[in-house]
Amino acid sequence: MKVVSLVPSITEALFDLGLTENEVVGRTKFCIHPGEKVKNVAVIGGTKNINMDKIKALQPDLILANKEENVKEQVEALMDDFKVIVTNIETIEDNYYLLKNLGKTFHKEDKAQLFNLKIYEVLDQAKTNSNIKVAYLIWKNPYMTIGSDTFIHKILTEIGFENIFKDRIRYPEIQTKDLAEAEIIMLSSEPFPFKEKHIEEFRELYPDKKIMIVDGEAFSWYGTHIAKCENYFKELLQEIDAFQNS
Repeated sequence: MKVVSLVPSITEALFDLGLTENEVVGRTKFCIHPGEKVKNVAVIGGTKNINMDKIKALQPDLILANKEENVKEQVEALMDDFKVIVTNIETIEDNYYLLKNLGKTFHKEDKAQLFNLKIYEVLDQAKTNSNIKVAYLIWKNPYMTIGSDTFIHKILTEIGFENIFKDRIRYPEIQTKDLAEAEIIMLSSEPFPFKEKHIEEFRELYPDKKIMIVDGEAFSWYGTHIAKCENYFKELLQEIDAFQNS
């Protein structure tokens, strides 16, 4: 089966489940994992601006898309010519069934189940000792955060953090004054690439808060990625514990 993936985390999951470059024939430019394999796969544009002609030339048997990451009109146009599965991942349970269904589709059920078990194990071990209020920022100019109906929110909650914007939905715009309640301000490495200089900007406003860059992939990449984040979450919580006890 020839597959085109329009979703970076799903591309990673396909290779983790054991598919080869002969099966995954197309990907977006943001599909960067696993590096040694995706470099051999044709790029068909970005997640929001796919190249229809390139996809048609590949003649895939299946296209994998996502409700949030891809543009509805572009995906619907592909449905005229190809079989398209549109995923929608907002919860840990959604992720479980994503992997289960990918396993079933590509006859990799056992591998999919192993990844699901590992994900639950990683999330079960990554727990804070106290309910820490956090603000998780994904964008600058304007500042944007995450509401309660997002996968990132579910991961934060699973670990034991309290999202101070849990009463909002999707990705609301906020002002810096809205961050006053947070004990920790998390600046995600993606989609906006927050850097150390941005930490300093927030530190001037909130010198007593813990302000840190966090790995956006660890919080937002559904599929198999969380199974590989055990050490990252452990180190993150150790850093936060050290701040709270200082």
